[in-house]
Amino acid sequence: MARRHIEKFTECFVGSYKVKAIIFSNAIELELSSTIKVHPVVNVSRVQRYKSQVEGQRKEMPQLVVIEKEEEWEVEKIMNKRKVQGRNKYLV
Repeated sequence: MARRHIEKFTECFVGSYKVKAIIFSNAIELELSSTIKVHPVVNVSRVQRYKSQVEGQRKEMPQLVVIEKEEEWEVEKIMNKRKVQGRNKYLV
């Protein structure tokens, strides 16, 4: 069974990352943080040049907290919880 993404919970683009290397004319390697568990080589069609946001509309990313030598985010409040395919999903 294929997993379906809920559009309102997914962002089109996440963060600004440096290009580590150009692999081919259509593939680049990104410099990702250790918390992101995806392959660093992506197709150039998946990448856009970073544009800074208008002042006052900046979305503040929460600061990472180091717990037992792993970087994690500290949750202020859990707004909702539901079970999807036997796993708990949280809205924070």
